[in-house]
Amino acid sequence: RLNCSHRRGGDFERVYPLIRKAAQELGRKVECLGDLQGPKFRVGELAADPIELKNGDILEFGICKDDNDNIREGRITMKPTIEQKALIAASKPGIDLLLEDGIMKVNVVEKLSDTELKVKVVRGGKLKARKGVNVPDVEIDCAALTAKDIEDAEFLLQLDPPIEYICVSFVQKGQDLQELIDIMDRLKIPAERRPKICPKIEKPQALTNIDGIIAKSQALMVARGDLGVELELERVPFAQKLLIRKAKDAGLFVINATQMVESMIENPVPTRAEVSDLQNAIWDGADAVMLSGEAASGKFPCEAVMAEASAALEAESVKDLLQPRLGVDYFCDEGNKPREMDDSKRRTKVVASLGPASWSEEMIPKMIAAGTDIFRLNCSHRRGGDFERVYPLIRKTAAEMGKKVECLGDLQGPKFRVGELAADPIELKNGDIVEFGISVDDNDNIRPGRITMKPTTEQNALVKGCQVGTTLLIEDGIMEVVVTEKLSDTELKVQITRGGKLKARKGVNVPDIEIDCAALTVKDIEDAEFLLQLDPPIEYICVSFAQKAQDLQELIDIMDRLNIPAEKRPKICPKIEKPQALTNIDGIIEKSQSLMVARGDLGVELGLNRVPFAQKLLIRKAKQAGLFVITATQMVESMIEAPVPTRAEVADLCNAVWDGTDAVMLSGEAASGKFPCEAVMAEAAAAREAESVEHRVFPAIPAVV
Repeated sequence: RLNCSHRRGGDFERVYPLIRKAAQELGRKVECLGDLQGPKFRVGELAADPIELKNGDILEFGICKDDNDNIREGRITMKPTIEQKALIAASKPGIDLLLEDGIMKVNVVEKLSDTELKVKVVRGGKLKARKGVNVPDVEIDCAALTAKDIEDAEFLLQLDPPIEYICVSFVQKGQDLQELIDIMDRLKIPAERRPKICPKIEKPQALTNIDGIIAKSQALMVARGDLGVELELERVPFAQKLLIRKAKDAGLFVINATQMVESMIENPVPTRAEVSDLQNAIWDGADAVMLSGEAASGKFPCEAVMAEASAALEAESVKDLLQPRLGVDYFCDEGNKPREMDDSKRRTKVVASLGPASWSEEMIPKMIAAGTDIFRLNCSHRRGGDFERVYPLIRKTAAEMGKKVECLGDLQGPKFRVGELAADPIELKNGDIVEFGISVDDNDNIRPGRITMKPTTEQNALVKGCQVGTTLLIEDGIMEVVVTEKLSDTELKVQITRGGKLKARKGVNVPDIEIDCAALTVKDIEDAEFLLQLDPPIEYICVSFAQKAQDLQELIDIMDRLNIPAEKRPKICPKIEKPQALTNIDGIIEKSQSLMVARGDLGVELGLNRVPFAQKLLIRKAKQAGLFVITATQMVESMIEAPVPTRAEVADLCNAVWDGTDAVMLSGEAASGKFPCEAVMAEAAAAREAESVEHRVFPAIPAVV
């Protein structure tokens, strides 16, 4: 993709022939897409410092009268471009204008002229120079192609060999594409050299006028960036499904774009939500998935390409097993339905993990008010009387607020970790053979040529269960070793197949074996006894790393030993984190009343790209058996640092609801993130919007045997 927003200084003239030459030398078919910038709508310059927009304030909003008419207290201005004049001219009382991707919002209260408005601040903030303006409810009467777009289109159309696609931004109607066709006609571009015209669907009006747009197109891009601002984030996943289906029914090539693997701007691997979003787009029929900043300015551009490619390949391998999600009576304008705002209608529960960010006396009522239905007490962090303090606080606060709030105790389960370091972290190099065993004494620590684990019951069982050919994953699969020789039940020789720098106490996963040890450790038994004696009784207890039915029987045995009466027994909730659990699911379900799709360790053990399909199977299987299903891990991971979720995260949430989940969970987002209440509200908003259209979305999997 050649983004014409950044066409300057001869970069395109340099890179285009380079792409063609490199592709030819590599024997690869590689195409190019020119993306025209389209009209830009932005506030102007500041007269001084950024201004504070306060809710309820009435301000002037207009076109600059001269070069000195800049943004100041009481007045917001825009430069007098053709398209920005058209925006103000089209605005009328009642219209919302969104500033800076919707962070701020003003509503028109009076139209003074075609260049001047009075607006009321609905959602305030600090307004800086040149921030974007979106007007969702207005079809702006201006040319689709600016003077810059025409110049860029002429450049793209004269490239040799011809460019394959040209995107037109902010398309609202069929006529917007005719402008590009007219340029091709004027330049006398022969039919065989004409690129595929690809409208970018970024405005709600495009959903209404989609037939006219498709009639003049050969491709289509679901451009979720501005579409998420104009349509609102929560409505994009359903609109995406509609647009993909409509375009595919017309034989168009469909590209799904924006925030597909946004986390990979900074990280070498995608999140669970991003992989789920990618694969759901492909199952819905997308022909291509796009990288924006991930490839243009991110730290891991090649890894981002490989992540999308591998997720796509896996999705395609099971696509024939899934049903279409939309009926024959679908229509794209359904995507413009009003957003569901009534949270009392929401059935999908939000589970919030407790931690320093959320378990204070001040935060518990805020978390409940935000929409938390179930609080998770993570026993991995049970220490210092925190649970003893927070549990009665939750019950007291919920009663005072008149809200039904439940609690879930999550047992830690067996932990598998490498031991301590003898000195500095060691470098594991591909191909090296090293020892891997249980520490023979307290001084037998990790050093060059030897990796050790502490001699716990479960870690002894792990090493004992390994055979020649068994793969061991270290630090969430960042490093990988394969057993080449079994010396004893406590000692292995392994070859490093994916190296890295090994630090102390990093996790170990062994996907290919069912580890022969108790599901509940000594700590788990102690934690279970604590949870089972809480008053009022806790509603759910999770058993981690459940591999088979017997793992749950251990918790039932504790309830029997403590003589817990039936009416006070919590729902048993196995966490599905091992591939073996999918094989033994019938036995696990028989002893359960709930089930958690725990995508964290499941993504390590099963492989990230196999989780979304497994998630669909597990949800459907558990729902057939009448269980309460929770989907967990990296649902809105970006909200640990950001106040709003990404497009991928909202799509992942909606697809989980459409697949039948009863609850969606927050982990670090609520326990230690910067925006715990906002994370709860984001999950609640996505869930209720998904529910509002679920009668129009068919199950991907009709039944699981």
